[in-house]
Amino acid sequence: MHQKNWGDVKETVWSKYEEVFMTIVYASIIIALLALAYGGWLIRGILQSPAGTEHMQSISLAIREGAMAYLNRQYKTISVFAILIFLILGFVLGWYIACGFIVGALFSGLAGYIGMNTSVRANVRTAEAAKSGLDAALRIAFRGGSVNGLAVVGLALLGVSLFYIIFLNMGIEEIKIPATLIGFGFGASLISLFARLGGGIYTKAADVGADLVGKVEAGIPEDDPRNPAVIADNVGDNVGDCAGMGADLFETYVVTLIAAMVSATAMEVFTPGYVYFPILLGSIAVIASIIGTFFIRLGKSKNIMSALYQGMGVTAVLSIAGFYFATTSMGFGMNLFFCSLIGVAVTVSMIVITEYYTATKYKPVQNVAQASLTGTGTNIILGLATGMESTLFPTLVVSGAILGAYWLAGIYGIAISAVAMLSSTGIIIAMDTYGPITDNGGGIAEMAGLPENVRKVTDALDAVGNTTKAVTKGYAIGSAAIAALVLFQDYSHALGGSVSFDMTDPILLVGLFIGALLPFLFSAMCLKAVGRAAHGIVAEVRRQFKEIPGIMEGTGKPEYGKCVDIVTKAALKEMVLPAMMAVITPIVIGFVMGPKALGGLLVGVIASGFLVAIQMANGGATWDNAKKYIEDGNFGGKGSDAHKAAVVGDTVGDPYKDTAGPALNALIKVINMVAFLIAPLVVTWSLLK
Repeated sequence: MHQKNWGDVKETVWSKYEEVFMTIVYASIIIALLALAYGGWLIRGILQSPAGTEHMQSISLAIREGAMAYLNRQYKTISVFAILIFLILGFVLGWYIACGFIVGALFSGLAGYIGMNTSVRANVRTAEAAKSGLDAALRIAFRGGSVNGLAVVGLALLGVSLFYIIFLNMGIEEIKIPATLIGFGFGASLISLFARLGGGIYTKAADVGADLVGKVEAGIPEDDPRNPAVIADNVGDNVGDCAGMGADLFETYVVTLIAAMVSATAMEVFTPGYVYFPILLGSIAVIASIIGTFFIRLGKSKNIMSALYQGMGVTAVLSIAGFYFATTSMGFGMNLFFCSLIGVAVTVSMIVITEYYTATKYKPVQNVAQASLTGTGTNIILGLATGMESTLFPTLVVSGAILGAYWLAGIYGIAISAVAMLSSTGIIIAMDTYGPITDNGGGIAEMAGLPENVRKVTDALDAVGNTTKAVTKGYAIGSAAIAALVLFQDYSHALGGSVSFDMTDPILLVGLFIGALLPFLFSAMCLKAVGRAAHGIVAEVRRQFKEIPGIMEGTGKPEYGKCVDIVTKAALKEMVLPAMMAVITPIVIGFVMGPKALGGLLVGVIASGFLVAIQMANGGATWDNAKKYIEDGNFGGKGSDAHKAAVVGDTVGDPYKDTAGPALNALIKVINMVAFLIAPLVVTWSLLK
């Protein structure tokens, strides 16, 4: 990339292209608002769809009330920490960063609120639409998921673009604006961490408790209305996979855009066009995602997964075409375009690899299901091995992408490849949220006693939903790893060249070991939290089975609210310590051991966190679908000894794939964001000691 010195750029390029650059930012605001408006139009259509019988609506209302009550209580808890951090940032790092932090937190919370508020209304309408067939039910479910996706990308692009305009109009130099935007990214990261932790603990504690007593002990089906934990389980699907995933990818979108913009300021010679380029790519990707949603249609084969991939494929193709136009129009040459192709290729590769290890039609899941024939032990052993093995190809893909992008355009090339991965974010989130909507739809159909043909439709949708939830986690983890690597480079630049990283330095190595430790310690906290919360649910369900007459006969009504209350309190309590560890650890390491140790910490947490997250997410999904493969009639089917072993394996895998694994994304990025924010202070402190 040919660059001029800053003086020449300011006199020639900036004066020539200033109007073009500003047009990019204003256009991105319009595109973001368009995405939000389209999401509003989809909500209107969903709400106008039939909501089923009064019984169906009462079940959906119970799920909705539980989900929204949890989300409101979670946000109240988070607000205490957010206000405290806001004040600390304001007094220590300045009020621009502090204001960005609080707005980032608010936007992240708003994205989750919009997505979940829609999904808990789309579930009953999906069940009702299933009476008309697969096509009608898929349409409602995917539109419900699309609202979440559009809210995330729309609010993320809107927030970054608006703050850029505001800071520019306040007279802040262009070269300093991206670093100031880090506050907005930090706010998004913190909410993501809490949402992933709280939602993950909630959903898996309810799920594990419901399965252990309902399926294993009482021998009743999933979503059976006789199970006192069934409503809590359905609520958990929404707070974990709707609000949680929405906050996760909102943060990834924001952090990746800002990290790429910061990388542009770290070039030897600053050129404003490189700062605006990520915003332009993000805008193109949002348009491509909107268009892609119109191509989600069942063909003659009635293959649901193919219909979803068709929309993603259209989005990817349109994004690539837009990236080419953007790169050539900005006069950057082909290298940056090739970097964007690498990002799209990583997305496709992560999806293909994850589907291979988690879908029922492939050997890894079938082998774990077969291992269930010889008991729980062999099921768990093979599930663990499969999850560990599944880290190989993602690591090779991400490593190859890093080397290729760096060879083409340096650190900035890696940043652009990460931004290009965002091209599918809207569709990815739609596919993920589609999962809990169809899962809830099937549960409502079961609890309302709808005909078998309706259950067949919702079961078909739900089976695909398990795969989409797995592949979207793989995408989220891969994008988080590359974004975190860019953040690490930004941290190195923020040190001002005063620190060199030497792998023979014991201080650096100690930081590296501590960083590698954190994902294991963090995951242990998450798994223990699920175990403690699930214990409370198990005890409560057993109590109700014992003390409330007529539950098993269907004449007594379970106290669903008791289970919802137990798991809500447990999730809110248990999420605090792991989240605060992510914020406090880099501060302690930085000020006690210095910037070298903090750099080692960042590298260790990125490498270790990426591998542990992939292993947990894929391994958990493998266990889940191995159980479903048996339930489809293989290896003895429902009720067999193999099925009972697979249920236990799935119980182990649940907190792996839906609590600890996904939350590691936020852990990695929060630690890197904190390190970047405190880097100048750490350097100053180390010089004073």
